[in-house]
Amino acid sequence: MDEILRQVILILRGMWKHHWLGLLVAWVIALIGVVAVFRIPDRYEASARIYVDTQSILKPLMSGLAIEPNMDQQIMILSRTLISRPNLEKLVRMADLDLDITNKASLEAMIDELAKTLTIKSTSRDNLYTLAYTDPQPERAKRVVQSLVSIFVESSLGSKRKDSDSAKKFIDDQILVYQKKLEDAENRLKDFKLRNISAQAGEGRDYFGRLSDVSADLERAKLELREAENSRDALKRQIAGEDAMLLSDSPDAASGAVPEIDGRIDAQKRNLDSLLQRYTDRHPDVVGARRMIKELEEQRREEIAARKKLGVSHSTVASQNPVYQQLKVALAESEASVASLRTRVTEYQGRYNQLKDAMKMIPQIEAELVQLNRDYDIHKKHYESLVARRESAEISGEMDASTAAVDFRLIDPPRVGSKPVSPNRLLLLPMTLVLALGGGLFSPFVASQFRPVFFDARALREMTGLPLLGVVSIKLSAADAARNKWRFRLFIAGVLGLFGAYGVGMAVLVYLSTRTV
Repeated sequence: MDEILRQVILILRGMWKHHWLGLLVAWVIALIGVVAVFRIPDRYEASARIYVDTQSILKPLMSGLAIEPNMDQQIMILSRTLISRPNLEKLVRMADLDLDITNKASLEAMIDELAKTLTIKSTSRDNLYTLAYTDPQPERAKRVVQSLVSIFVESSLGSKRKDSDSAKKFIDDQILVYQKKLEDAENRLKDFKLRNISAQAGEGRDYFGRLSDVSADLERAKLELREAENSRDALKRQIAGEDAMLLSDSPDAASGAVPEIDGRIDAQKRNLDSLLQRYTDRHPDVVGARRMIKELEEQRREEIAARKKLGVSHSTVASQNPVYQQLKVALAESEASVASLRTRVTEYQGRYNQLKDAMKMIPQIEAELVQLNRDYDIHKKHYESLVARRESAEISGEMDASTAAVDFRLIDPPRVGSKPVSPNRLLLLPMTLVLALGGGLFSPFVASQFRPVFFDARALREMTGLPLLGVVSIKLSAADAARNKWRFRLFIAGVLGLFGAYGVGMAVLVYLSTRTV
């Protein structure tokens, strides 16, 4: 510890050897610092406060109908990206900052300076934004802030309109795409139905339901056929027990009439008229009745030809028993009904066989139909969703056009304070004093290191490594002592003058600042 203290004392004594150099350096640094501080131009700050009201009365009214963007987030992002290159170039033109610019380098420097000095402060909770700019010229600072306020409002509205137009254009393009997909799907579905028209279900029933209905109709037709055949067989048994012919004079013999067959033909014609009132010409019952009439007419012609061949007398013929005639008419009707039912059974049996044979292809056809409908349903769902979103976007655009969704309120218009905000000379002057004192201490230290002085024998012996034979001391005269004392007082006066000059300067600055306020 004693050694360290001894080294410190030696350094201080060496620095004291060059104390005039330190004082001179301190005064020079102080003067340069003071001149530099006072030559810094005053900068005035222009500021404006804007309140952004994002709460519109239409929001709760149009909920679910119009698109509701997050305006708070959009305004916050806008405030953070407002100081961009395009906006700064626009700001230079709007504030007339480019009047004195002669080359591109000056313009770049101006834009860089604006980017550094422009500030945007916000409180996200209150949506209150403060725009500020500092410049040596108060009026120019005010113009810059006014232009920045205009750009802030215009950028918000312009970007919103641009986003809305871009969204509508994108939705319209997607609607056209899905409309084309729907048309293609509908054409594929139409072609599929035309290819498989025979396998299509009707009245909301599937193919298996149609097969079940045809099977039921077939069984019902078979039952009716069996009933008609049993009735016909019963009539045949009754006819077999009756006498068919009676001898009597009849005018029909001369005319070649066959009452038995004629009666059956009349019965079939009456049955045909009744069927035509209910069915078309291609109905199985109608076709069977006409075929039966044709067969009876052919039988009548054969009967007349047979009678002529046997030479039956024209005056005396065998007449029919009335009961026998009625039974024959009933038998003819029963025969017609049996023929009609057989035709119906044959038709239903053909339909049933055709449907049963086609059942192997039904699962594949229904699977393809389901797949086509699934793609169509998906495209239709997306198409309807896009159309609904387009309507919402249009309603949102109309709402924005009729009333602003965001209200910009200028709380504090752009203004410039009468007092400059920079430089803070009350802070810079003490810093120059500290810098001067540091220079005043550092310069003697450097000088003592370059030109060392030994103040005792020990230090000399340690430095040279040579044996020390002796020490010769000096005794100052009274004149030398007085001269040294006067020099010390002069040094102290120089140091105190340095502090006093700073004190006076600080007092003047404080006085001027209070008067300005």
